[in-house]
Amino acid sequence: MKKSMLMGIATSLVSSVAFAHPGHGVETGFMSGFLHPLLGWDHLLVMLAVGVWAAKSGGKARWQLPLMFLGAMTVGAILGLSGITVHCVEIAIAASLMAMGLLLVLHLTISRSVQLLCTALFAVMHGVAHGVELNQGTWLDNASPLVGMLIATALLHAIGYGLGKQQHKLMQWSQSLLAGIMLGFGASVLLSIQ
Repeated sequence: MKKSMLMGIATSLVSSVAFAHPGHGVETGFMSGFLHPLLGWDHLLVMLAVGVWAAKSGGKARWQLPLMFLGAMTVGAILGLSGITVHCVEIAIAASLMAMGLLLVLHLTISRSVQLLCTALFAVMHGVAHGVELNQGTWLDNASPLVGMLIATALLHAIGYGLGKQQHKLMQWSQSLLAGIMLGFGASVLLSIQ
């Protein structure tokens, strides 16, 4: 846990604000949506963590948590694409980073209904941020980036799940590192929001 906390502190010193990170170089279409969750640390970390959390929770949570995240993120993205914004979205994203980091580092066991509720709340906020940023005009124009975003998210969940199933010392250390980075990044985002 010391290593993960040190990494979290180090990360907080070099991380930037969690915004839906424009400027990937690919501004439209499938690749725009696909790259979106991969190029923003805030989104990337939470999506990996959902996979790790699903693996650690076992049982039906193995598929329920990632599917809940995908479904709720889609709802949030549709809200964002519709022009509905949430003024506290950056705070909620930072809070989701910190909450997921704590869940992973402390190995907390919580009820399935609370897991699903937390996952849905986190995902809606991430979806709103993505939807606002990805909005490219008509619903037809937005379909391809939305599909790209969902595929990238599912892949990140799968990678996180694979990481969570590993029992090697190196993999356990990397899970703690992920949690520490999430805590540090979330704290730095909260401190930088005005």
